[in-house]
Amino acid sequence: MDERTVVELVYRPQSADTLVGLRVRERIKWAGLLLRGAFLFLSVGNWLLTTVARGSVDVFPTALFLLVVLLVWGYPRLQAAHLQRLVGWQGEYRATVSPAGITCRTDHGTLIQKWSFFQGYRETAGHFVLLSRDPNIMCLDVLPKRGAHETGDLERLRAILDQYTPRV
Repeated sequence: MDERTVVELVYRPQSADTLVGLRVRERIKWAGLLLRGAFLFLSVGNWLLTTVARGSVDVFPTALFLLVVLLVWGYPRLQAAHLQRLVGWQGEYRATVSPAGITCRTDHGTLIQKWSFFQGYRETAGHFVLLSRDPNIMCLDVLPKRGAHETGDLERLRAILDQYTPRV
């Protein structure tokens, strides 16, 4: 394989990486975002109706409302922290991106994914997020840009991704 068509990223996954991936997924797949928004809207409406009907702010409905707001805001962060516990113990990741696909190695295993596995990718300020082809986008590959160690790696990585999978 030509060295110019292979990019290796070396990094330790962080919870913030997973959170970026989940946010990208959420922007593409609107169902979760809409459900959380509807839940928040109904909670605000319930709290307002209860407060107006009684003419004062009660402790229990207010506490319940604040709990709902905290859960809606914190759910993606809780999910990212949980996923970090699943992958973080494996230590350093060495991801090789090539025309064959993406190979990710740790001290405990190797995962090989062909380009046909992905529906596309999205680039953020600090990451490349690859989204699986399944309808619920259950699998994400988050490639942090901080893992690139050579000059030109990010440009080559972007070129490989553009060649083998579309931007979404």
